[in-house]
Amino acid sequence: MPGAAERRAGADDDPTLAEAFDDLGLVAVTEVDPGEVRLRLGGRQPEVVEGVLDLDPLGDRPLDATDHVVGVLQGLGREGLGILREAKQRTGLPIVTELLDVRDIEEVAGTADVVQVGARNMQNYPLLSELGRTDCAVLLKRGLSATLDELLMSAEYVLKEGNERVILCERGIRTHETAYRFTLDLLAVPALKERSNLPVIVDPSHAAGRRDWVEPMSLAAAAAGADGIIVEVHDDPENAVCDGPQALDAADFAGYAERVRCVAEAAGRGAPLPV
Repeated sequence: MPGAAERRAGADDDPTLAEAFDDLGLVAVTEVDPGEVRLRLGGRQPEVVEGVLDLDPLGDRPLDATDHVVGVLQGLGREGLGILREAKQRTGLPIVTELLDVRDIEEVAGTADVVQVGARNMQNYPLLSELGRTDCAVLLKRGLSATLDELLMSAEYVLKEGNERVILCERGIRTHETAYRFTLDLLAVPALKERSNLPVIVDPSHAAGRRDWVEPMSLAAAAAGADGIIVEVHDDPENAVCDGPQALDAADFAGYAERVRCVAEAAGRGAPLPV
């Protein structure tokens, strides 16, 4: 994992939820060849369910593709961490996963190469301070309505405890626009890099919410100077337990990564290396 001042462009393969090792292993093996890929999975994180499970707490109807906040799938917890450990052992890919509860910090940090702090926990200062006392790299996502100043202040809670291995992530913010899920603020990339020496990556999947919009925004992020990109990838997106509508097909990922690489090189970024 590079130090805070070492900005390198790359791509993270993100099936989000550890569903079962057989599926996870298939995706992971698919992504070994491109070389710049990290395997990011949610062992335990809140996830919106879209069109796959009857988890609507407000009624009996099944969810559909327009439902973004009626059902929540929480992941596999410690079982998911076990799946991640096995995936890492079999594939050699570094692991990024999300930490929700400070009580789980030792177990999660013991499994993950990078611990993600999700958008809704960006201002969970006790959690950030505890992560600052570890030597684990921290991927800090911008909150849904957070300013860049607030994101940088949150990063300071990790940095002040001595952990300088912090990565900032732009994942879209909530605005008045309703045509898409979130507004992907790509101006945040050069603005943050001007004000900080921390690496800045972009998550276009959660902002877009649609598979066909993910690649255009990934290319734009590469052109804007992002040091890395996180995208949802699944070997069978149509039947994914979580985030299927925004997930890229694993079979197409190598081509996608190559197109992102080409844009990064055209923008003078050089050949992408691991984040």
